[in-house]
Formats: sequence, structure tokens, C-alpha cells
Amino acid sequence: MRRLVFLLALPALAAGCSDRGDRSHLAQTSWRFERIDGQQPVATDAQMTFRNGKIGVQVGCNHLGGPWRTDQGRLVAGPLNQTEMACTESAWQQERAVGALLVATPRFAVEGDRMTLQSSGHTAELVRVENAKAPAKGG
Repeated sequence: MRRLVFLLALPALAAGCSDRGDRSHLAQTSWRFERIDGQQPVATDAQMTFRNGKIGVQVGCNHLGGPWRTDQGRLVAGPLNQTEMACTESAWQQERAVGALLVATPRFAVEGDRMTLQSSGHTAELVRVENAKAPAKGG
């Protein structure tokens, strides 16, 4: 019986090793992209939102979205859905960079109203915005 209780408690103990339940620093927030790989976003409305357990991203003319969580200082997003509309080459490159960044489970840091996402290949700098319109729902 003790083994059964231990085995039933094991998932709860494992969940305690991540901050998956503590989303207070990102939950219900909206962010405007300020830099993508050191460059200003092509789209003036490039943004990322965290609403109701879903991340929503618009960088160019497409939307990217799905579930998210944090784990040991990393943003874990996915599986992600993406629309596939034709964009200008520069917007498309930035969309690809942000998509690759999110798939890479980037490290994130929030300092005041600024957030940095960083993987081995890409970096994004974002600024918190108030009452921003959420991108299309993903997932």
C-alpha cells in the first residue's frame, strides 16, 4: 500500500520541480517586440501575448499560438499552430526567427517592463504593453 501511495504522489512531486503552475510573471500579459535578433521588427504591431494558458504571437502577417508554461527559467511553448499567409521576405524571416526561438525552449528574463528571450540561435527583446489586443488564438 505504501508503494501505491508513493507512486500516486510521484507526478505531484515531479511537477514541484518546475514553475509550471507559477505563471504570475507572464500570465495575462502582452508584450511588444522591440528587437528580433538585434533588428527592429518589420511589423509595427509585432507582439506576444499570454492569455488563458495560450501564447499568441504575431510578428509579420501570420499568427503563431498554442499552450505554454515555464520550467527552470525557460519558456516552453507548444505544440504551436501557425497560419501560412504570404509575407514580404523581411517579415517572413523575422517570423521564422521567432518561431525557431520559441521551439528552442528559450531562456527568459523579465526585468520590470522588459523581457528577453534567448536561445542558442536567436534573441528577442520585448516591452510590456497594457490592454493590447491579443493575436489570434492558437492551439
